[in-house]
Parts: sequence; C-alpha cells; structure tokens
Amino acid sequence: MSADSDDKRIDNRFLTAVTRRLESGKPLRRSLPWGGRLHIDRELPFLCVYRRPSAEDDYGTARFVTGEASYLTAPGDLPRLDDLIRTVVNVLSEKFGAFLLVEIWAKPDSKKEADHRAIHVAPVFEVYGPGSNRLDSTIEVLARELGKVLIQKQRVRVDVDRGDGALSTPNPTTIPELPPNCHTLGVAIPPAYRNDAGETVDEYPQVLSSMRRRVGLALRRAFYEFSTRLTTHRPPHFHELGRRAVVKAVWQVDAQLAAVSQQFDYLLGVTPINTGRAWQAFKESRFEVPPEFHYLPLSFNPSLLKRELYRIPIERVEDPALSVLFQQKQDELDRSITMLRDRNTPLFLDGSRQLFGGVDEPLLERALQILGDGLGPDTRGEVETVDAAGFARAAQAEVDRYRESNPGFLADVEVTDKVAGVMVSRGHLLVGSDIRIARDRVDALIQHEVGTHLVTYYNGAAQPFRQLAAGLAGYEQLQEGLAVLAEYVVGGLNPTRVRQLAARVFAVRSVEDGADFLGTFRALVDQHDLKPRIAYNTAMRVHRGGGLTKDAIYLRGFDEVVALVQGGIDLDLLLYGKIAARHIGIVRELKLRGVLQPIASTPTYLDRPEVHERLQTLREQNAPIRLFRLNEPG
Repeated sequence: MSADSDDKRIDNRFLTAVTRRLESGKPLRRSLPWGGRLHIDRELPFLCVYRRPSAEDDYGTARFVTGEASYLTAPGDLPRLDDLIRTVVNVLSEKFGAFLLVEIWAKPDSKKEADHRAIHVAPVFEVYGPGSNRLDSTIEVLARELGKVLIQKQRVRVDVDRGDGALSTPNPTTIPELPPNCHTLGVAIPPAYRNDAGETVDEYPQVLSSMRRRVGLALRRAFYEFSTRLTTHRPPHFHELGRRAVVKAVWQVDAQLAAVSQQFDYLLGVTPINTGRAWQAFKESRFEVPPEFHYLPLSFNPSLLKRELYRIPIERVEDPALSVLFQQKQDELDRSITMLRDRNTPLFLDGSRQLFGGVDEPLLERALQILGDGLGPDTRGEVETVDAAGFARAAQAEVDRYRESNPGFLADVEVTDKVAGVMVSRGHLLVGSDIRIARDRVDALIQHEVGTHLVTYYNGAAQPFRQLAAGLAGYEQLQEGLAVLAEYVVGGLNPTRVRQLAARVFAVRSVEDGADFLGTFRALVDQHDLKPRIAYNTAMRVHRGGGLTKDAIYLRGFDEVVALVQGGIDLDLLLYGKIAARHIGIVRELKLRGVLQPIASTPTYLDRPEVHERLQTLREQNAPIRLFRLNEPG
C-alpha cells in the first residue's frame, strides 16, 4: 500500500484495503485526507491516536504520537474516522487477544502551565483510564514514567482519572462499538511547548523535542506492561516496541548531513602541512624562534556550506531518537565549519573548547600526577624503530585480515608527506612519511588506528545511517578512549605512552592559560623532561590552528572507557560506529528496535587470551590512576 496514495476519503474500499494489509502482516503506511496519516510498521497490540481539533491551531501535539511504531493522526471531524480506528482494532485485537488504544491531546486552558516564567506552576499530565482494574499496572507504569519528564528543569505532576470525574478536562477518547478486548487510555499533555496566551502562538521547538522524547519512552514502557500482561505478544524489552521502519525523510536527512560533512576534513584542515620543515628551522634556531605553521587552503566557502547545512529539514524526522542525533550533528558541523573559518585567530580556541572541552582541575591534577610519578623519561637507550614503509606494511596486513571476513572493509594504507604521524581520514589510514615508530609500539598503534578507528568507521558504514561512520556529535572522546584501551589490552600502553597522554593534557591547559608555543615547549622540556622533538610535536598539536584542545580527550576518554568497562558495559555497543558516551543508550535502543544490524567486524585483538585477562583485571580496579603500571615489564 503506497504512502503516496491520492485517496481523498475513507470509504469501504479503503477500509477493505487496510484490513487486507493488516491481515497479511505487512507494514501499513497510508496518507489520510486533510493531512492525516496512518502508520503501522508491523503487527503490534496498540495504536496511538491524535485527532486534531477542527477549530484551533494545535502546534506540536501530533508529534507526541508520530514517533511511535503504530499511530494515527487525523482531523477530529474526518468522516468515517471511527470506522478506520475500529478496522485496525478489530484485526489486531483478534491477533493478540487484547488491544490498547491510547489517545493523546493537549490540555485546554493551560496558559499558566505554558508560561515558562511561572516556575511555581507545575505542569500536569492527566491520564484517563477505565473504572475496571485490568489496566491498573499499565496506568501505574505510564503515570510513573510520565512523572520523570522534566520541562525546563521543572518536575511535572501526573493526575489519574479512573472514570470517577476526578479531573476537569474532558476525555475525548470515545470510539463507539469497540470490541470488549480493546482497552482505552487518554493522556492530556500540558502544552508547555507553546504559549497561545496572546494573539499569536509562541512556539518552543526545543521544549517540544525534549518532551516528546521522554513521553515516547513512557508510552513504550506502558505498551510493554500491557503487552506482557494482557496479550500474546512477548517482547523481550520495551525498546523493541519502538519504530523499526525508517522512512524516506530519515534517509534524506542522513544523506544531506553526510554530504555536508564530506565537503571538508576537519582534522586535515587543522593539521600543518610543514611540520617536518618547521621542526628543522626550530631546531636550527636553538629553539628560540617559534615555528611558523602552514595549512591547506579551505576548499569550500564557509557561509555557503552553512546555508546548505541549515536547509536540511531535520524537523521532518518523526523518530525522536534519530531527530536528536541529527540535530546534534547539525550543530557540531556548524561549529566545525566556524572553527576552520577562524583558523589562526583568537576565536579558534573558543570554538575548540565548545567542541572538545578544556582541562578542568581534576584532569590536570591526574596528568601532573602521572608526569611526576617517578617514571622519568625513556631510559631504554637506543630503541629499535620501524620506518613509515615498514609500519604501513604491518598495518596493511591487519587491514587484509579484516577484509577477509568483511569485504566492505575497504581501507587503504597510504604513506604521505601531507600528515605528521599517523591518522585515519574517511576510512583510510594515512602514515606520515618521516615517522619512526618504536618496534614495541607497532602493534599497539595498529590496534589504536586499525582496530579502533577503522573498525568503527566500517562498522558504521555497514549500518543504515551514514552518521555512524562519519561520527555522531562529540564522538572523539569515547573513540580515542576506546583506542587507548586497545593499546592497554595488547600490552602497549607503556610508561612513555602514558606520559605522552598526560603531557598533552598539560599542554592543552597551557594553551588555555595563555602560553605561546615557546612557553608550552619549554615547560614540557624543562619541567617534565620531554625530549625536544616529542615536546615540539606535543606543542604543535595543541597550538595548531590557534589553540586546539582536542588532545585532552585521550586521557579523559581513556578514563571514561575504563569507567564503562568497570561498570560492565558490553563492548559491542561501543563498536557500532563512531559514537559518544551519551549515545550508548540510543544505540542500545536502536539495536533492540531492530533498526541497527549486528556489527560487521570485531577487533582482532579480542581473539587474544591475554586481552581478556587484562580486561578482567581492569574490571577489578577501583580507580584508573595507576593502570598503566599493569603494562610495565616484570
């Protein structure tokens, strides 16, 4: 049944088609007259209904049902609307033994609750249920979960009417001739997402977005309680009652966001292209003349790209979880474009703090403790190293291993003079042509770059949403923390590497405190015993562009991932793509809803027995402050 149907009325033919579609167990997505919509993406024992009042503007209220897997929106006076609802109920109640019809409407005369200046007025949800006790547990769950909603940091109240007229708001949930095994609930929502006290309606889209996400979770928990108690449906988790169908608007928004992000490479844009030559000049000046860094010119017009970014109609995405992810990414892309425009100006540092945060006192204290922990500089003497070509061959061999089990793992390994060090860019590994890597660090670095950054990139690319490969907003901290964890579990997180991560934190704080390049460099050498070349690379990384605070996320991210491991996290949840810690719950939800597919590749290091031993040791620790000592020899 096409979603593009041009039927103008609900007639017997229409109802027959709906019946056949439901009886066949196929998804049902049908446009209704005058802007209505019937969406049932699979057989489920519930339907959310919104009937639009005919005589008034009802901004936002319909969106409280359109995020659900089974919903109907229509004008309240649409001819034969009751017949359509009965058709759905009759077919599905017979399949499941019982059915739940939930109608949602905005509370009338709630101007005080919609006035966000009246913080002493608690918004009130009203739940209307039958006088019988069959829905007692469902109503209890719904009321409890609605009570967790916060509106502008304000707790709400939930009142329940069990048919005794306790509440004054009329209950419009009256559909005649429903079968006896169909149960009805009504939810009157405080319209805090708008203020219609004046001549025009003030709309509050951010409040609406926050409320509908929380209300949707409450509805799903109530559906789960109803399903497991009164129907033959037995979902293992309440998230499995969420939407699975991904509609055209989602694919379009996802593709458009990806198209914007692919027009620039943020990390390459803030990486100097002359780090080797600048080092030679700096060394020849006896470290007295600060280096001058050069960058690739921007290949896009920031203003035009922002215009393209904000043309993306994210508001058309009905699914609240996906809408949140897309809105966050749109905001992050905006900030990234602004930062690239502001390279080598004081504004760059401000933008960097917005994207990556800064160094607070606890993190600085942790870094200084590591730097002063008696490890000292590397005292191993002459260390055997591997050049760029040798490292590239080893990395390519690891890439080939992944490709054997996942043909979509299309990474290339390229040696280039355009980058300093090693980095992943758009699914490929770039190796700086002048690098030399200690042989005992090769495996750890491969697991950092290939086993984490490339694995999560191609795992994300195998999912239906391109954002999981490009990276959800704020993904860098968890991503780098996971990469450092990979170094730890393969035994490569030695004291020298840990001191490097701590030195980066110190250097970021130095930039935030106003130090110039020479000030940061000298502090690293004189106060913390870093070799000049290492101090130069560290200072370059944090002073590039005008002050990049990104390097603080390695140690902070490692602590974050350690806390997750100690909390019993399923590591697979961190491997679906490039995600932030705040997205773990949404990833879990999308996985349970069947929107996400199983991960395409698991890091090869997880096949090693010693890795599982180290992970177990990690889980038994109470604090991460001395974890690096677990990798020391002897």
